Amino acid sequence: MPHWLVIDLEATTDEGGWPVTEMEIIEIGATLVNRDGREVNHFQRFVRPLRRPLLTPFCRELTHITQANIDNAAPLTEVWPAFERWLAPYHSNLESWVSWGDYDRKQLLQEWQDQRLSSVLGQVPHMNLKQRFAKARRLERPLGLNAALQLAGLQFCGQQHRALEDARNTARLLPLVLPG
Repeated sequence: MPHWLVIDLEATTDEGGWPVTEMEIIEIGATLVNRDGREVNHFQRFVRPLRRPLLTPFCRELTHITQANIDNAAPLTEVWPAFERWLAPYHSNLESWVSWGDYDRKQLLQEWQDQRLSSVLGQVPHMNLKQRFAKARRLERPLGLNAALQLAGLQFCGQQHRALEDARNTARLLPLVLPG
């Protein structure tokens, strides 16, 4: 039975944004779903950033992630192997891994390289659901996650800019773009 892995990351940032090379993952949220978008399993962990361990006030307000969440977290070099172990039983049935936009893919590639981590996701196709949704709906420009949910007649569930909730909401749009 095929599965899709929907990943969302939260990362260090400040007002006006930072380039991907300056950002560090502070939360990983992933939901493994079937063709109907139904969750089979999920993963959520905070990650302690190494270069800028203090979250900016803007980042704390945006994500509702506290400094204590981050201070008590393991670095990505520990969290990513735990993610890979969690994913291992599902790898053979993984159709693709999905994110809303291309940011999450770029951030992961950057950090895997910086921290010399390897991932089975390197052998799995990535789907930019933001682009696929825009194409399926014949939109001039891709929408943000909340606007796309509204267009699909759905309400955002949970807290925006929290990794697992964003991943789960993204997964709700997946059945709308998969071929029948």
